[in-house]
Amino acid sequence: MIKKITGSPAAVRAVAAFFIIGVSFGLSFCGGISSRRLQLDPESEKFYETAKLIMSREEEKIFSFLTDQAARKEFIQEFWDKRDPDPETPESEFKVEFESRVEYASKHFIEGGRGWNTDRGRIYIFMGPPDKFEEYFTHSDPSVRGSILYWIYYDYQLGIEFVDAKNDGQYKIRRYDGDFFGAMDALKLGRYAGPDDVFKKKFVKFELNYDQAAQKISIRIPARDLVFSEDAGGGFYVELDFRLYIYGRDGSKLATIEEQKKFATSVREIDELKEAVFEFAFALPEGRNYVDVLISGGGGKTGKVRRIFTVK
Repeated sequence: MIKKITGSPAAVRAVAAFFIIGVSFGLSFCGGISSRRLQLDPESEKFYETAKLIMSREEEKIFSFLTDQAARKEFIQEFWDKRDPDPETPESEFKVEFESRVEYASKHFIEGGRGWNTDRGRIYIFMGPPDKFEEYFTHSDPSVRGSILYWIYYDYQLGIEFVDAKNDGQYKIRRYDGDFFGAMDALKLGRYAGPDDVFKKKFVKFELNYDQAAQKISIRIPARDLVFSEDAGGGFYVELDFRLYIYGRDGSKLATIEEQKKFATSVREIDELKEAVFEFAFALPEGRNYVDVLISGGGGKTGKVRRIFTVK
């Protein structure tokens, strides 16, 4: 049970606003598409209807710029490929799980609209069933006429309180305990884990810099988040597979970079090492660009992390 749910009043209001406004999120984005008189083909429309829930801001922008069906089809395929935890299998397990959760939400969280547009439906789609569920029909909160629900996710160290304030079956998020928005942002890009993971954390906040003069992309990963292997000479190293999807400001894909890179350090430097830096030669055009970075374990290691960057 969550004894006390923390968070500043502003943060609590922000969560509530996020999900209340979120019901009309897709409509506002589609409005942006409509304003440019862009019509989606049936396949793209079906995809966008629910996939918009887990699109990052950058992905939304890229998708909204795509004007032809072929480009959108390529985007859709790569959207699921980037989130696939095991590319060796014929299906994307992430896609299968996502569609299963959408179907569950549409059947079990009908509160006057589509299940995936409800607060409980959205949380379920993102995180799945809670590890612990509690419901209180009787309580001492006079502001809540209906019941109070608690969903607890131990793996994410996150607890969420839903309230049926008017006793009409409309459950809204009121409070949370944990890094709510951090978990949501990370889960949008796909959650990866493995028994021989090269990353110590599920969500690694690596950084990207671009040197315009040198025409070079640098990716900087905190050393504390990496699992180093020991080499024959007593030093340490880590091997990583990189895939960089690079898009221009109009959503067009400029390039896909795929490289395996190795970072090595000595036994004397390992304890003081702050970050591992990996560089890629590429000339980004002037203006706004988007770089979608997917990093996975190389050399027999597993695990993946992903972030999307806006480079100006």
